[in-house]
Amino acid sequence: MPQSLARNVLHLVFSTKNRAPLITDAVRPKLHADMSGILKACDSPAIVINSVADHAHVLFVLARTRAMSDVIEELKKGSSKWGKANGLPADFYWQNGYGAFSVDPSGVDAVREYIERQAEHHARVGFQDEYREFLTRHGIDFDERYVWD
Repeated sequence: MPQSLARNVLHLVFSTKNRAPLITDAVRPKLHADMSGILKACDSPAIVINSVADHAHVLFVLARTRAMSDVIEELKKGSSKWGKANGLPADFYWQNGYGAFSVDPSGVDAVREYIERQAEHHARVGFQDEYREFLTRHGIDFDERYVWD
């Protein structure tokens, strides 16, 4: 095979440290733009990014030549640094962990719509319940003692 071809679409979910409600409406669009720029620099373009006060959802195409953990580390580290310099409190941090879920090409539009409707969704469902549901739906075993920080 002369070429190596891949398209891996990921739905990434991570919260602020201790789920602190620190992401404000005023900073949110600029934070998303910064996150998009970081992903672009990692050759992993964002499809959609959205957040509520205590967590973010990112749908992106993982670069064929980059490790998922490296891209996510760059995204979280870079956006945390940007946030502290641009309106988020000095004690703003992302949680240590994350959830990354593969998305079938036929499901990309549905996941995009889900991410776009986060404010509406979280008027009914809290982050921890949502996250547990993702883990369960994707068949990921987890221990509550190690999921939250």
